[in-house]
Parts: sequence; structure tokens; C-alpha cells
Amino acid sequence: MRRPIRAIAGACLLAAGSLVAIVAAGPAQADVQICEQYGSTTIQGRYVVMNNRWGTTAQQCINVTNTGFAITRQDGQGNTSGAPVSYPAVYLGCHYTNCSPGTNLPIQVSQISSATSSINYTYVSGATYDAAYDIWLDPTPKRDGVNQMEIMIWFNRQGPIQPIGSVVGNATIGGRSWEVWRGSNGSNNVISYVAPSPITSWSFSVLDFINDTRNRGAITNSWYLTSIQAGFEPWQGGTGLAVNSFSATVNGGGAPPTTAPPTTPPPGGGAGCRVAYTANSWGGGFTADVSVTNTGSSTINGWTLTYNLPAGQQVTSSWNATVTQSGSAVTARNISWNGTLAPGASASFGYQGTLSGSYSSPTAFSLNGNSCTRA
Repeated sequence: MRRPIRAIAGACLLAAGSLVAIVAAGPAQADVQICEQYGSTTIQGRYVVMNNRWGTTAQQCINVTNTGFAITRQDGQGNTSGAPVSYPAVYLGCHYTNCSPGTNLPIQVSQISSATSSINYTYVSGATYDAAYDIWLDPTPKRDGVNQMEIMIWFNRQGPIQPIGSVVGNATIGGRSWEVWRGSNGSNNVISYVAPSPITSWSFSVLDFINDTRNRGAITNSWYLTSIQAGFEPWQGGTGLAVNSFSATVNGGGAPPTTAPPTTPPPGGGAGCRVAYTANSWGGGFTADVSVTNTGSSTINGWTLTYNLPAGQQVTSSWNATVTQSGSAVTARNISWNGTLAPGASASFGYQGTLSGSYSSPTAFSLNGNSCTRA
């Protein structure tokens, strides 16, 4: 079953105008009951808790404590082959112009030195829902509307529901195994990490999931983290579901994306290079993994690889290099930490692109102006 995600919810929220930002109950001190459709409050002077009943006109209420919230009423009935009825959640960052107090988000991924979080859930039986932990990113420091990338961590799911897209493999992140799904709902892309069994409590690095998503070519270090959210997507029932506690901290101080100036190895100094190019294509798109090896006798301090892509190919995102395209000409430059290649050393990067027509790989490469051999 294809499960729409909150990017579709986002379209509904957008249609609702600025209700998300306007309907607010104020900071929570004692317990606060919220039944307004897009009602929200703040806790600990740091996080926002929102009711976010976007997919149904039926009543939903949450009880907000100083550390989290619980669903006290959920009357909506969603089709399990379609979208959930709501996403009550607690978050750090910005959601439809409603930013948590004092947040440093959005922040560029390259500037993040650490991003950690802790969550504790209470689950119930007899309902259809997922416990969804969301990480939202965008190429711009966006504070409103739908972001282009959603990372979903499925801590638990009950009933005949599944992430959007299809299974693309498995991953080990934070010492745990995850089934990885990938897809798009037309408004944004989504990568989902599904736990094989319910996780009720966990402290972990959010940055580990961001890095894995980047390594899959879905984002780059120049993108912005805009919010970290934890809650539930109920389809049917859900009274008693609770986020007992939630915390998230994002620290800056990461290295800015820089490119070392390219230097051409001296004439007669054993200039040489070898390129391995591995591609995977499908209808309408492709990914490429590229490895550059210094086969010369001199160290290369800063590298620029140039080549031409066949007609119908356009780069859309990259990782581990700054990749630009003008017409068919592609230029890939090192980033701050992989610009030095000693003799025999290699650097790898990759990118994703769109494809029109049949696929073929480039055949000729030059590194700092010197022709390379193909591996």
C-alpha cells in the first residue's frame, strides 16, 4: 500500500493558510488540553507541541505536559491505503512559520557539529498508526511551507500501513538495523528508516541519519536542517499514544563547505590519473559513483575533474564533491576534506540526475587538465 506522508499533509496545511502559526495556546506550565485543529503550545521554553489534525474533521485532543503530550481523543477514521488523519507532534525548529523559542534552525548541514536527540514513547494496541520521527531539510533556510526532503524514522507501526515508495535496502545506524524505503509524493522526496520491532526509548545522533541520507545522494552539505519532530500518524484510533519525553539539540561549529584551489602537477612530475565510473539508471533518472585515483608520483593538492555527460542527462544533487553542469560539460571539485591526493590515493564522490532517453556513461575525463585513463 502506498502511504502518503506529511508532505501531502503540508499541502493541506498550506491550504489552511497560517492557522498553524496563529492558533496557539501559549507556553505550557501545568497540563494543557488542545482540541483546536492546528492548536499549539510551547514547553520548556524550547519546543512546540502541535495538535495538527489536518486530514479529518473529526475531533482530536491532546494533553500537553511539561515533557511531552498524549492523545486523549481521536475520532478520525482514515483509509489505510491513503493518508493518516493527523500528526500530533513535538518539535524543535520551524514548521509553517511557527518556530520553537530561541531555535538555531534552519542551519546548514555543513555547519552542524552534532545533532542529538532522546525520545520515549507509549504505545497502545487496537489502533492503526505509526510512531514517526521526522527530520526535515531544504536547499534553502526555509521556515514556511513544504521542505524538499523528509527523513522519517519509524519507531513503531501497527496495522496495514507502510512508508511511501519502495524498499531500497537496509542500513545500520546508531547500532540498530533499519529497512530503508525511498520515494516521492510529488511535493518532496522521502527516505524512511523502519525499525524491525518497536522502539520505545532511544537516545541517538540525528546527524547519523542526515549523513546516511546525504550519502544516498538525496541532499548535500549545503542543504539546511529546518526542524526535528516526533509524534504519531494515526489512521484509526490512537487514544493513549504518548510522547512521554522529547529532547533535541543541534550544535553549530561544523566546517563550512570550501574548495581548495586546484593545482596542476608539474610537467614531468609523473602526472597521471585513473577514473572509475559506476552508474545505476532507471526510467527518468540515474546515480553515478565516481572514484579518482592519483597514478602519478606527485601529490595533488586540490583537484578538479572535468568531462561531458551524454545528451539527456542533468545533474540534480551531489555528495563528497561540488558538481556543476553547463550544457553537457560537468565540473567536479573537491570539498574541504578530500582535496589532497598522495600518489596512489583515491577520492570518491557521487551524484544523482535526471535522464531522458537511453542511458550511457561518459567516456573521457581530465583531472586538473590532464587526461585520465578509465578503470
